[in-house]
Amino acid sequence: MHWILVTAAVIALVALAGAGVAAITTGRLAPWGRRRVLRPTLWGYGAVVGAVGMALYMFLGPFRGPDLAMAPYAMSGMALFFLGLALQWAGQRPGRPTSLVTPDPR
Repeated sequence: MHWILVTAAVIALVALAGAGVAAITTGRLAPWGRRRVLRPTLWGYGAVVGAVGMALYMFLGPFRGPDLAMAPYAMSGMALFFLGLALQWAGQRPGRPTSLVTPDPR
């Protein structure tokens, strides 16, 4: 059963990282994510960072076993995952408009 979970986790992480690399290099997303994501490159960086963070967490934490010496590394992987989520969230928000900058009145 352990190898089934590890295989499923690896497939999910490779798919997420692959979607991130595709968004970074081509600027394209899967059809179900195109409407929400306004900045696909930033979303792609968030996907890659999130996949790396989740891989660090899973393979140094729960999938490795009860080794408390690896807990700081696993938790840093979780923090990296949340950083990736924040980047993906920022990719769904519009950027700052440059046309709203008021000119100098002189």
